[in-house]
Amino acid sequence: MRQGLAAFRATGAELARPYYLALQAEAYAQAGQREEGLSLLAEALATVHKTGERWWEAELHRLKGELLLALLPQKYAEAETCFRQALDITRRQQAKTLELRAVMSLSRFWLHQGKRAEAGRLLAPVYSWFNEGFDTADLQEAKALLDFLFS
Repeated sequence: MRQGLAAFRATGAELARPYYLALQAEAYAQAGQREEGLSLLAEALATVHKTGERWWEAELHRLKGELLLALLPQKYAEAETCFRQALDITRRQQAKTLELRAVMSLSRFWLHQGKRAEAGRLLAPVYSWFNEGFDTADLQEAKALLDFLFS
């Protein structure tokens, strides 16, 4: 991934760069290298602000919140802000799948904060919008979280 992104950067291209940086940040996070992941997300968000390319901006904020919690659990207020930013952006863009991801992150966060009922009330209506794709990882994860919240 590093080589591919380096080759992409060498072309001077900016289009879709935040998306590729997010993919690399997720890979770093899964490898336990969360600080590197946060650094890549900061670069991706800077690119968003520089270019105005906003199609993956919500996911960048959501991922930042997830990495903050994993790396620095005491950053809960900043992480919640990231999740709320992601949610606001997805709603403005009417990006339902990304909204589901943002809602799941915020719902899991609230669950850990002892706000089980609030988490369920947030997630249930978003999940109900979908009428297909129930075999996808996002919807399966959402269903499992809903089942847990309402059990």
